[in-house]
Amino acid sequence: MTTITNIAAYKFASLVDLKPLRERLIRDCKQWGLKGTILLSPEGINLFTAGARPDIDRLLTELRAVPGLETLEVKFSESDHQPFHRMLVKIKREIIAFGVEGIEPALHPAPRIAARELKQWLDEGRPVTLLDTRNDYEVKLGTFRNAKVIGIQHFRNFPDAVRQLPAELKHQPIVTFCTGGIRCEKAAPFMIREGFEQIYQLDGGILKYFEECGAAHYDGECFVFDQRVGVDPTLHETDSAQCHACQTPLTATDQLDTRYVAGKSCPYCYRSTQEQRAAELQQRQEAIRRVISPLPGSQPYDNFRPVKIPETYSGRTLLECLSGLFVHVSPDDWRRHCDEGRMLSPAGLPVGCDHIVKTGERYLQRKPATVEPDVNASIRLLYEDEALIVVHKSAPLPMHPCGRFNRNTLQFILGEVYQPQSPRPAHRLDANTSGVVVLSRTKHIAGLVQPQFERGEIEKVYLARVLGHPPEDQFECQAAISDDSGDLGSRDVVTEGGLSAHTKFRVLKRLDDGTSLLEVVPLTGRTNQIRVHLWYLGWPICGDQAYLPGRILGDTQTHSVESSPLCLLAQRITLTHPLSRRRQTFEADLPDWAESALR
Repeated sequence: MTTITNIAAYKFASLVDLKPLRERLIRDCKQWGLKGTILLSPEGINLFTAGARPDIDRLLTELRAVPGLETLEVKFSESDHQPFHRMLVKIKREIIAFGVEGIEPALHPAPRIAARELKQWLDEGRPVTLLDTRNDYEVKLGTFRNAKVIGIQHFRNFPDAVRQLPAELKHQPIVTFCTGGIRCEKAAPFMIREGFEQIYQLDGGILKYFEECGAAHYDGECFVFDQRVGVDPTLHETDSAQCHACQTPLTATDQLDTRYVAGKSCPYCYRSTQEQRAAELQQRQEAIRRVISPLPGSQPYDNFRPVKIPETYSGRTLLECLSGLFVHVSPDDWRRHCDEGRMLSPAGLPVGCDHIVKTGERYLQRKPATVEPDVNASIRLLYEDEALIVVHKSAPLPMHPCGRFNRNTLQFILGEVYQPQSPRPAHRLDANTSGVVVLSRTKHIAGLVQPQFERGEIEKVYLARVLGHPPEDQFECQAAISDDSGDLGSRDVVTEGGLSAHTKFRVLKRLDDGTSLLEVVPLTGRTNQIRVHLWYLGWPICGDQAYLPGRILGDTQTHSVESSPLCLLAQRITLTHPLSRRRQTFEADLPDWAESALR
């Protein structure tokens, strides 16, 4: 069996000409078959290297020939395999990242205590605090008996942790320790600067203590930064492993835990499917917060709106096509758009109003310096998996680009959060309606979800607070709804033609203020169906600015964020999951107007 010699060493010294030294070391180490890491810095050297003993000796001879490294001391250990995958030599600002200016171990070191002297102190029971300066995950494998663990995730957190120590410790003897001593070279002088009066650093760290004193006063093993993971007090490799997911060292007992899956999880980072989804939802929710702060449409931008040429306008001028498709805009306005270069051809070039168009061509209308109206974008994620996204849509918030809204829409915001995916809404809610919205994460999933709506297999339940007290506890409406939109996109009930529509209603509570809370089940999905049917029946929804009492149409399509809310909530939806084929129900949180009514 081949024996591999492992060395760990560091020294604070003023080093110069680091680049040629790096090139020479990487060349020689590779030639000698050594592997590991050597860090070079103007403040010194730090290294963990392994290989055959003669080659290790060659490296040490070369290093000790460098001015400042003549007295480089090394800690040796052995293993039956090479613990490193490759050889790296790097130039760093610090050989141990600390981030505090003015700490210079080479010039102003802290007092040291030798391993045997520390053991004697502990044998005698002298009052001393052993301060573990290592990261939490290292401490899990072992530490000195009764040591004070400072509780940090990275050595850069050490200064803040020291400032949280009890004030009385400043007057008591403290011995700092770490794996090989290098961190204490900065930790101990820093503590002295912070006013601690009796600070010592364990010379050579835990590894030197193991070498000279074995396991005395120490429980467990020592974490090392190579493939061995841990060494015991005889400096031999242990059976410990390291979780690749969270980097926590794992004892042999930890590895027997059912939550340990090599390369994936361990008892310290394992999460159930439910816990993982909750964590992912929280991350997505934070991503939404970043996208909407500020609102994406609040900053001026060039908005490009597509215009696709239908067959009826093929061979005619662009002006004739635009005037025919958008009758609410005058021909003079369209001509001015073209003259100002705001109409772009399929090639992306400005085009004149007399340009002849063809079927299927796609032109762009450029709207410069667009600033969109404010919306309520406080979207709440309710559920997410590999197929579906379910949100509680806020209001007012349009579902997709339309009219004055492009970026301040649910679809744009979620597209930013989930890119490169483009979530596809499986159904629609009015801009002023809040509640549950289901989205498909891919086109394939959309093809499995959308037909459920078309076949009437989706169960949808709304809550509505209406003006008045309907006399019947249960009633329904089957009045047809116009296919064509009126002013501001409104719809109306029609006696001939139109689209069939069917809605069922149940009174949940009649309130003293003259309003009623209804449970609403739409059996079809027409635009504004619930609002139009209640308006038609004489029970308009509270807060509706379009469908007013007395069958009067208002002049507002999308509410402002300052408006009173439309009291209509998509409260619950049940569908068959496209992958599991199980029925799933998603529910929205109750808004104040519904919750107060149910008290």
